[in-house]
Amino acid sequence: MKMLKTLIATVSAIAVLGLVSTSFAAENASKEKTITGTAKCAKCSLKEADTCQTVIERAGKNGKTTKIYLENNDVAKDFHGKICKEADGKKVKATGTTKKEDGKMVMTASKIETTE
Repeated sequence: MKMLKTLIATVSAIAVLGLVSTSFAAENASKEKTITGTAKCAKCSLKEADTCQTVIERAGKNGKTTKIYLENNDVAKDFHGKICKEADGKKVKATGTTKKEDGKMVMTASKIETTE
């Protein structure tokens, strides 16, 4: 009987910890971040895609360039015409939620503006 109570308490504790960590992960994923960098077209400037998509390149912590791919929502589509076919891109500030998808950082932008 004592062993059964211990087992139930342990399973309950694990379940509670699982729910708490899931809610923290969901909360962090939904927080908007603002990033700065150079916006370029994945197809026209970077030559790494078959279709146009906005990519923001920025310097990483170790000096290596990091790429954040913008989800093709209305905000990104409206902005894309400003940078498409520009070899050097434009300096931008973008706000949105980020997630890792297929090994790439993807941002769903709620606001993008040029800083030049």
